Amino acid sequence: MNSMKQTHGSALLVALALLMTGVPLRAADNRNAVSNWDNLQQLAPGDNLRIVLNDAKSYKAKLESVNDNAIIVRLASGEQTFPRETVLRVSTKGRSHRGRNAFIGLAAGAGTGVIVAVASPELGQGTCGRGSCVDAGMVAALAVWGAGLGSVMGAVIPTGRWYDVYRAR
Repeated sequence: MNSMKQTHGSALLVALALLMTGVPLRAADNRNAVSNWDNLQQLAPGDNLRIVLNDAKSYKAKLESVNDNAIIVRLASGEQTFPRETVLRVSTKGRSHRGRNAFIGLAAGAGTGVIVAVASPELGQGTCGRGSCVDAGMVAALAVWGAGLGSVMGAVIPTGRWYDVYRAR
């Protein structure tokens, strides 16, 4: 019995060691993929970008065009060209999910409102009749209130984070 525990323990340690060595390898693969300047070709004119230069200056801009030697963007002050050798990182903002989050918040808020109304004796209990002691009007009111609050919270929560498209080695 004791040797079986040691065998399982050893197998677990080997599995953990393999998993731990795999994580840095995948991270290195991702860095190599992002270090390809050609990734910028997948961007469309007008895409929102964040560009960090080798001197640590950062710019938020809209893409105009990209070629093998430079990236041309539109800043608030006008068009600007950044030579490839001066660019440390280019990031683009992911899609916003405000509509989806508002819908999820609406459903969660309505569900929470119903649960609170039914579970709370002082709120959800009406006069008992025909086998039900639940005040349907209070349940509906709390469901609507919860749905409204949840949808606003879902829409307000920021989504769409920045993703690196290019990073110099």
